[in-house]
Amino acid sequence: MKRFPFSHEIHNQVSLALMEDWGSEGDLTSILVSSSSVVCVELIVNEHATLCGQQWFDTSFFQVDPSVRVKWFFNDGDTILPGTIVAEVCGCARSVFSTERVALNFLQMLSGVATRTSKFVSLVKHTKCQILDSRKTIPGLRLAQKYAVRCGGGENHRSGLYDMILIKDNHINAVGGVTEAYNRIKKEHRFHSSGLFPVMIEVDTLEQLREALSCGIDMIMLDNMELSCVREAVKINDGRAVLEVSGGITENTVSSYAETGVDRISIGALTKSIVAVDFSLQVRVSHVNSSATTR
Repeated sequence: MKRFPFSHEIHNQVSLALMEDWGSEGDLTSILVSSSSVVCVELIVNEHATLCGQQWFDTSFFQVDPSVRVKWFFNDGDTILPGTIVAEVCGCARSVFSTERVALNFLQMLSGVATRTSKFVSLVKHTKCQILDSRKTIPGLRLAQKYAVRCGGGENHRSGLYDMILIKDNHINAVGGVTEAYNRIKKEHRFHSSGLFPVMIEVDTLEQLREALSCGIDMIMLDNMELSCVREAVKINDGRAVLEVSGGITENTVSSYAETGVDRISIGALTKSIVAVDFSLQVRVSHVNSSATTR
């Protein structure tokens, strides 16, 4: 669940983005630049950020032109300050100009996720509470965004429906209660007694919390509960189960919820409400390579 996306996944994501940008006709503008022109451009960050997305950035240029070289001065997860030169890209001008938007889109989006995660993590660093993501991600980019959350200091919730059992309110309502839902899960997964799949249940009242604890469930999500209710839930739980808070947590409220003593807070906004980090590519050196062959 907590893994870096495989290289073929990054390759496929970049390929789709390039096809989307180039269409059937390719780059109609960069033809104005001589095929023998070579440029070196500087990647500059224009705001305080946590860097994330280097492999997507590199892969974008490599797929278009393997001769383009990217030199990084920082690593994913590093804090970077406004005006910092983060990397240098050198190669055929047409290749660089035709690729820069796709490369920047990945870098800006993933750095945005990492940066926002880092802010939430910093707000609860005085507590034991962990910040987690959710499945509220951009379709097709879930593993990339979850990697960005880790670069920002957060942790990952389940990757999908396949690696964790999460009994939510609709499941509970559909079968008639917390106990019935949990009993059905135990019956269906009785052959997984080794604990291959972790089980969590979502509750929205203290009565449901007590029922879940009586069932022996050891991971409980407190969904959309008021702060006072969460404090009471921590007392009732008394350390028996891992408690997670979810639903509408903001930068203004996350610290207060963490201070109740819950173990985890999951925040969908980390990956669904993205504010891209402002990066720019600026030409530093440009010249014509007289020995270059026409492309």
